[in-house]
Amino acid sequence: MSIQETAPDHRAAGQTIEVAGENLEFRQVVIHDSTPTGAQISRAAGFTPAQQAVVLQFLPDGGLEDIAPSQIADLSAGNQFIVVETDRLFFLTIDGERFEWPSRMISGAVVRKLGKVPPEDELLLTRVDEPDRVIAPRDLVDLGKGGIESFVSRKPSWKLNVQGVVLTLHQPTIVVKQALLDAGFDPTKGWQIFLIVKGEPKRAVGLDYTVDLRTPGIEKLRLTPTGVHNGEAAAKPRRHFDLLEVDEKHLDSLGVFWETVIDGTSRWLLIHNYQVPPGYAPRMVMLAFLIPPTYPTAQIDMFYTSPKLNLTSGRPIDRTQVAATIFGTPFNGWSRHRGPPAPWNPATDNVITHLALVESAIAKEVGQ
Repeated sequence: MSIQETAPDHRAAGQTIEVAGENLEFRQVVIHDSTPTGAQISRAAGFTPAQQAVVLQFLPDGGLEDIAPSQIADLSAGNQFIVVETDRLFFLTIDGERFEWPSRMISGAVVRKLGKVPPEDELLLTRVDEPDRVIAPRDLVDLGKGGIESFVSRKPSWKLNVQGVVLTLHQPTIVVKQALLDAGFDPTKGWQIFLIVKGEPKRAVGLDYTVDLRTPGIEKLRLTPTGVHNGEAAAKPRRHFDLLEVDEKHLDSLGVFWETVIDGTSRWLLIHNYQVPPGYAPRMVMLAFLIPPTYPTAQIDMFYTSPKLNLTSGRPIDRTQVAATIFGTPFNGWSRHRGPPAPWNPATDNVITHLALVESAIAKEVGQ
């Protein structure tokens, strides 16, 4: 009995690949060959030989490899293909340098390779009247929309708000002590330091804690003095009347020293050592709210500081001429009121929302 040798048969019962056109919407097609050529992939995508379609294989690293009609595509390197009919060159610029590209579509990885963009730098597609778009390695850009697409690279940056001072950093992590120094705060003053992350409870952190700004939702570092050393308050806070439970919980969560006092017929909420952003002198005041007897049915209106806040620029602050005295201490009132679009709502407004109004009004004067 003889053994008949046969050549390997590369035909497959049904090899599934994904193809997309200029709309970048991938669809599955079956190709009956485990080692298809560019011509076979083009034909499977619905193109005739006369159309001279360009076949680009989408590689795992985001690169696009041009598969010639007679070239065998390695499906182990990826089963997604861009198949487009083209008869022209397309142009783009990368950091001001002009490049030619034989396909209407180009990936971020290819742009990086063409422009020799370092892997640690961001790649952006510049736009007119819109924010620049960050391009990831696997993002595809259509070069055929008219005009020359321009790409720029830049060192990535992150921002961190340290008690109103916004730091711009070129590394994603920073130690809390360094953040305080960079923001102009003395880390030896014994601050209570809280990391504020959106949607999470505030977190107390130490000077040696490393903040990773790549963490979603990081908003700021909030600083609060660990004690009151200037004689403004007794060791035990005064509680002449109660606030809403939600107000008291919120103030306690901020780690601030606060009191409720009654002076004559006036009820006051006092928040000691309230920090204001750069651009003011002084940077720390006592903040006071006049709490109506029927609060929260009656609204909290305006706010007061002691001592008076002044802008370091010397520019006067409008509507801050109201005077008040609390136990002999002069306070300066800011005439800031809710307008008709957002009137006081006893069901939803409280000390918390009024604090937000205060923070916004103070920040606005220094362009924040």
